[in-house]
This record gives sequence, structure tokens and C-alpha cells, in this order.
Amino acid sequence: MALKPLNHDDPLYQLLRDGNVKEFNRRKSEMETCQLISCDLRYVDMRGIDATGIDFSNSYFRSADLRGIDFSKAWLEGASLNSARISGAYFPAELAPEEIILSVTHGTRLRYRK
Repeated sequence: MALKPLNHDDPLYQLLRDGNVKEFNRRKSEMETCQLISCDLRYVDMRGIDATGIDFSNSYFRSADLRGIDFSKAWLEGASLNSARISGAYFPAELAPEEIILSVTHGTRLRYRK
């Protein structure tokens, strides 16, 4: 059974889908929680997002614009980056560069080093 990305009713998720990163960051900084596990984030321009502490596990980032995002303190296990724009992005040290390249070029799901 394949995992399918979900469209959540979470208000912060909807802000990302609508391209409102500034408002997303403002509300996140006010400690509003968000649910971004298994999300459909295809084609979303996420540049400028504060990804610290966000669990993006099993999310789908096909063709998303992730340039310059610091994911070093985010969780990306099982996420797919197929055709995403990732220049300048900072990924967790537990993700091998080869994992990231395979995910961007072939859509494989990210696996953390143990």
C-alpha cells in the first residue's frame, strides 16, 4: 500500500499552499502548532520558511521551490524531493548527499543514516 500525500485542513498548511510564507512564519513564531506530516507540497514556493522543528516526514515536495531553506533542524524522513529546487538549502547532517540527489532526480524517499 503506497503512502499518498494528504491535503490537510491545518491553517498553517493552507498558508504554505497559498504562498503566504511570511504569515506562516509569524504564526509559527507565536507558537501556533502545525501538522505537516504526509503533506502535498508540490509546486509550493517555500523560500523563506522557518523550518526549525517542523516534521515534514513522508511529505511530497515535487517541483517545490526550497532554495535557501534551513532544514537542519527539521525532520524529512520519507519525504520526496522529486524535481525540487534545492540550491542553497541546508539539510540535516543525518541525510547523505547521495540520498538528497537520488530524491531530487528520481523521487526516492529520503532515508536517514543510522
